[in-house]
Amino acid sequence: MTARLRQRQVAVLLALLLAGCAQPGREPAPAPIAATAPATEASMRRFYEAHAAQGRPVYRVAGAQSLVVITVRRGGSLARLGHDHVVASHAVQGWIAPDAGRADLRVPLAELAVDEPALRDEAGLDTRPSASDIAATRANLLDKVLDVQRFPYALIRVASATAAAPGVRLDVELTLRGLTRSFAVPALVTAGGETLEVGGSFEFDQSSFGIVPFSILGGAVQVQDRLSLRFAIRALRVARPGELAD
Repeated sequence: MTARLRQRQVAVLLALLLAGCAQPGREPAPAPIAATAPATEASMRRFYEAHAAQGRPVYRVAGAQSLVVITVRRGGSLARLGHDHVVASHAVQGWIAPDAGRADLRVPLAELAVDEPALRDEAGLDTRPSASDIAATRANLLDKVLDVQRFPYALIRVASATAAAPGVRLDVELTLRGLTRSFAVPALVTAGGETLEVGGSFEFDQSSFGIVPFSILGGAVQVQDRLSLRFAIRALRVARPGELAD
């Protein structure tokens, strides 16, 4: 193999890497659905309004003070040619009724941030993608992987919470790209005055949501199927039912 041919192959490989880190599966696309159908949204709001009207605690998520981070890691024998990534939301919305063990949250996907330096440092990532790398990865993520035009929100519903030292176990339903999967998530809950803080982490496979992880050269360069998600949610107590409005 000539040196020129090797250089050409490397150039093609790097171009593919810049195209983004994952691609949707080739299975038939799920039918378009609203992120939260109006009837469902209204039903959720009625539940929390009734809960608050009874004098029971209801908290509204403070999006700017909350954080959800997903770490995406590279794999394969030529993984050194790619980058690990962190994808973050600083705009979580929703409500929590702790004594009912219930929460309904949504993450606006169009507002996701990719590879913020501080979050990369916290995750211990050892590469520094360029601005163009980050822009290409984000564009691919929103358009081809998450399809935010059809599915603008990731939905998170906590159906119950059970004591499990040293914290609680949350029964969580995560809806992404129209598909819902269930998880048992360990978490720590801190309540103080008018605030409620919930933090934890878990892992899941992106393929379970119909996403085929990016892979080329027979898997020599790939994105690992397993993703790590951590969250730190801060919510403020609602004094009156009318304060539930977005």
